[in-house]
Amino acid sequence: MSQPESATRMHAEAAQTAQAVRDQLFANAQEMERLGERLRELGPRTVITCARGSSDHAATFAKYLIETRLGVPTCSAAPSVSSLYDARAVLSGSLCLAISQSGASPDLLSSVKKAREGGALVVALVNAAGSPLAALSDHVVPLCAGPETSVAATKSFIASLAAIIHLVASWTRDKALYDSLRRSPKQLEHAWQLDWSGAIERLRPATDLYVVGRGLGLGVAEEAALKLKETCGLHAEAVSAAELRHGPMALVKAGFPVLIFSQNDETRAGIEMLATELAARQATVMIAGCRCPQALQLPAAAADPAIEPMLLIQTFYRLANALSLARGLDPDHPPHLRKVTETV
Repeated sequence: MSQPESATRMHAEAAQTAQAVRDQLFANAQEMERLGERLRELGPRTVITCARGSSDHAATFAKYLIETRLGVPTCSAAPSVSSLYDARAVLSGSLCLAISQSGASPDLLSSVKKAREGGALVVALVNAAGSPLAALSDHVVPLCAGPETSVAATKSFIASLAAIIHLVASWTRDKALYDSLRRSPKQLEHAWQLDWSGAIERLRPATDLYVVGRGLGLGVAEEAALKLKETCGLHAEAVSAAELRHGPMALVKAGFPVLIFSQNDETRAGIEMLATELAARQATVMIAGCRCPQALQLPAAAADPAIEPMLLIQTFYRLANALSLARGLDPDHPPHLRKVTETV
């Protein structure tokens, strides 16, 4: 007999997310004020993000939030440039934003070390505050997610998004954004209770699907695709709504599943148009955050557009946990994976 959905560690840990964000906001308030002042003084010309896995998906979110709120070009570092090629970084006047749950992966540490030697200011968003990554950094922002033992990261990912929002709000002195973040723990609690179980029967027999987002929502689409691979054994590919027509649309046939996320910003109208087009091709469209009459409508919590991606992925984690069990799998123990991956 299969275990109930609430019995998994993935379910228990994802359910702790709202409290983790509360704890983080309280713990980091003074450090974020100091960091915001430091960044305003430095005026970074570029931001380099350094991360792997789920943390790299948080870095995608950081790219869009920083570029839309500050206009500072933000790109992801390729860790092998440092760890394998031993290339010298020239990053004077830049910000290196390192994001990690464990702060222990050798290639991440190599990249951060090279960035610091190259003149970058290193800020670490890390759950393990006593990690090697924290020791290498100029500023450490604890994620305060607490222990996370399920292989599938959940609360640490959302805690990373919250820390990124807090960082940008402090850097820009955006009180409205900060106030929205302060309201997010209660919204996360509400998002956790939303019911996406209608998607289970559509995804239970699936072998492949697209997960679609755009802008601030692309990072959570990437994260959802990874979780569907990890916990559900599904070949899921994250695709920007802007890129789907550039080749990937060729795979969309009748019955092909497409899970779509949207936040309520400038990207929403285009995503709704794409959803309508996909439904006209008889794809199995499941949509959250906007509307398409021909699609399965998944309920979504409304908030500031910068907060909504956090809420969408919180609701999704509950779906992923349930879908994994429905497919006869164990979301806490995906095959061939372990909690900390130490890439060289």
